Amino acid sequence: MPKFGSTILSFIPSWTPEGGKYAIEKCAEYGFDMLEIILPATLDFEAKTVKKQLDNVGLECRCTLNLPMECHLPVYPEKALSLIKQALDKVAEMQGDFLGGVLHSAIGTFTGQPCSDTEYKVINHVFAELAVYAAERNITIAPEPINRYESYVFTSVDEVLSMIDSVGFLNLGLHLDTFHMNIEESDFYTPVVKAGKKLKHLHITESDRGMLGEGNVHWDDLFRALAAINYQGPLVLENFSSEIKELVGPTSLWRPSKYNSEDLAKGSLAFMKNKVAEFYNN
Repeated sequence: MPKFGSTILSFIPSWTPEGGKYAIEKCAEYGFDMLEIILPATLDFEAKTVKKQLDNVGLECRCTLNLPMECHLPVYPEKALSLIKQALDKVAEMQGDFLGGVLHSAIGTFTGQPCSDTEYKVINHVFAELAVYAAERNITIAPEPINRYESYVFTSVDEVLSMIDSVGFLNLGLHLDTFHMNIEESDFYTPVVKAGKKLKHLHITESDRGMLGEGNVHWDDLFRALAAINYQGPLVLENFSSEIKELVGPTSLWRPSKYNSEDLAKGSLAFMKNKVAEFYNN
């Protein structure tokens, strides 16, 4: 069965040592199996200390990274390569085996044109080098396609799968997010089945980032697809509450959320568990 996780954003707006400790404790208290830590772009992150904190409450962990503007991969490939390698070192210190996130571009950085063939060649070259570096540390890398309003590089399942096929390393995978899929994919079943075993990580979030089941995501189609490929990776909650004030601007929560962060996390966790029970047991 898949594991149930949450990103740190259910508890805190960004990683700090104090906030991280709080997120770890709350994640365990709410009944999740794992915590996704979105690494700070500064990589000011005490991996060994955090690993002990996670072990103390019995939580598993995965790390993700979102590239900052100054490391936008198509324009600054060497800077992006260096930062992602440093992030992979942090994952190795955590005794982890996965790095996901928006590793292909800086969120909100655009040229006004589609991603060019020249840019894709640069991206493929960087991911080939990263795949070798990660394989030496037994780590899988899985970039996350995001919607057209946040990136022009990887916005769909097909684009990431094309890169994986071109580069040809087995430790490259796909990190999907239902919020972005709701904008960019034609349905929720076909892309998941097409990804198959290359799907390594999944953000579970509603179309309005609110309570699961109260928006436009076609959850039955998604979970039917996950069961069809026997997906055993984590299902990671990534929805936001305006109760965490620092998230309002970065996540465009212009209207007050219907739920506080605790009710949102607990209710969404129950929803995920019910869907897994419904579709994986058939």
